[in-house]
Amino acid sequence: MKLEDIYQFFQNPPPTYLSQELAVCYVLSVLLRGESYGTELIQRLENEYPLYRLSDTVLYSAIKFLEDEKAIIGYWKKVEGRGRPRRMYQLSPEWQAQAENLARLWQEYTNRIILSNE
Repeated sequence: MKLEDIYQFFQNPPPTYLSQELAVCYVLSVLLRGESYGTELIQRLENEYPLYRLSDTVLYSAIKFLEDEKAIIGYWKKVEGRGRPRRMYQLSPEWQAQAENLARLWQEYTNRIILSNE
């Protein structure tokens, strides 16, 4: 390690991996806009929030939690041009209000982090 490495770290910090709590709020924020699938959820996060990453393990534990809570519905969908069906997720209608509250927590969290980095 060199002294420049320390300055480089703070100028371009590595991405932060989401905890399961943040992942639940993030997934709901995406599903409020429409159905999605696992890989797309990870890619969207990296594109829309470059400071964050989401591991497969945390994502699928968040999805399992949401399915167990009946917050989301998972189903298989055949996608044209793709060999096997894809596991899609959508928000349960009765979870709309709760999802909006949790998605708001996600937005407030990311806004707070962005403001603290400016």
